[in-house]
Amino acid sequence: MASPRKKRSQPPTFKYPHGFVWGASTSSFQIEGATKEDGRGDSIWDVRCRAPGKIANGDTGDVACDHYHRYPEDIALMKRLGVDAYRFSIAWPRVLPQGRGAPNEKGLDFYDRLIDATLKAGIEPWLCLYHWDLPQALQDMGGWANRDSVGWFADYAALAARRYGDRVKRWATFNEFSVFTLFGYAIDWGAPGITDKALHLRAIHHVNMAHGAGVDRVRALVPGASIGAIHNVQPIVPEKDTPADRAAAAALHEHWNLAFPDPQILACYPPMIAQAIEQYVKPGDMARIRRPMDWFGLNHYGPIFAKADPGTVHGFGWGSAPADAPKSDIGWPVFPEMFTDTLVTVATRYNLPIYVTENGCGGNAGSPGETPDSRGRIEDKHRISYLRRHIAAMEAAMTKGADVRGYFVWSLLDNFEWGSGYGQRFGIVRVDYATQKRTPKASFRWYGDFIRAARQSTGKRRR
Repeated sequence: MASPRKKRSQPPTFKYPHGFVWGASTSSFQIEGATKEDGRGDSIWDVRCRAPGKIANGDTGDVACDHYHRYPEDIALMKRLGVDAYRFSIAWPRVLPQGRGAPNEKGLDFYDRLIDATLKAGIEPWLCLYHWDLPQALQDMGGWANRDSVGWFADYAALAARRYGDRVKRWATFNEFSVFTLFGYAIDWGAPGITDKALHLRAIHHVNMAHGAGVDRVRALVPGASIGAIHNVQPIVPEKDTPADRAAAAALHEHWNLAFPDPQILACYPPMIAQAIEQYVKPGDMARIRRPMDWFGLNHYGPIFAKADPGTVHGFGWGSAPADAPKSDIGWPVFPEMFTDTLVTVATRYNLPIYVTENGCGGNAGSPGETPDSRGRIEDKHRISYLRRHIAAMEAAMTKGADVRGYFVWSLLDNFEWGSGYGQRFGIVRVDYATQKRTPKASFRWYGDFIRAARQSTGKRRR
């Protein structure tokens, strides 16, 4: 009788290039908690959480995953997982409670400890300067609609670069520009909850300028810095094949996919936005926006189905995917082949190395795939299927010439999911919010096994 074959959890079928980075991502407001500790100021999301009816179940980020106190445990989990890199963000109001002026030493110290512990674990820190938590004190002065925000961000970037640039070499200016501007200034889905076309256009332009100023500050202060920006790029599909929905999809495509990378890399706004924003662009602005970049950070989850909506600021809204379309547990459409197309399109259009800085799958908090079974295990097969198919789609894009150099799963931990509060879970590690107990899910084991197999296939060893 032949001996049984040893089952491999993830046979290496694709040879990744030398230096390919495997990582995990989080963001400050979604995991840190400690919103009222050690001198931290309010952010726009603290204020939104206190507004009735804005966040599901009245949830807040006050405690979240308590990462502020439990970061050693979370770094130990990442070391166990075997990632090369950890992408996180700084909470601007933790280091500058008023957004400008005197820094908060206790807040700066926290990120010193986090960075040092990450490096000690053999994991490279990837620092994102802005992941949506603008200090409320700056919002009270007009926020991103105020042209002065360019200088505010530049000064904040300089503070971070001087403090952490001796240890951090990977820098991102902003995460998902179009999401926080569109949902903050045109569609009331996020902080600060403004719906005003003129203010939205101003915010787009000022954030672009802030990006350019931030790149310049980090470049000048951090020798050898590798600098990128993180964009969400998703195919926009008309809900119905009608002239109105096709026009809505075209407009949303410009706002969602092009409004930021085009001026930052190509020095021009896409046509419809260019015409609308012209009155806010001053001589020399585009040169200040377009700065030399080292890489393109891509966040991708699936396509968006757009529909005409005359009641919105720009006349477009979110439609529904076809009834028979494959969907995740939280109803997001799942089309891995579109991820392949997106990577190839981005690579061709912008001619920069790509790092997939977010990709992951959400589940409803009470669903079987997110709840411990009788053995205490979380068998999130839906997430494993999503990750497997999307990593395969990334590999397909690489065979077509896309220069993809890294992949970061979203997210390490279940966390505060903005307007959905704690009702949605994206982590490969479950967080019991009542006890703060961390439980690695089946997807955690799968991802770790995949990383090890990928390294084995290329002869790369863990540092």
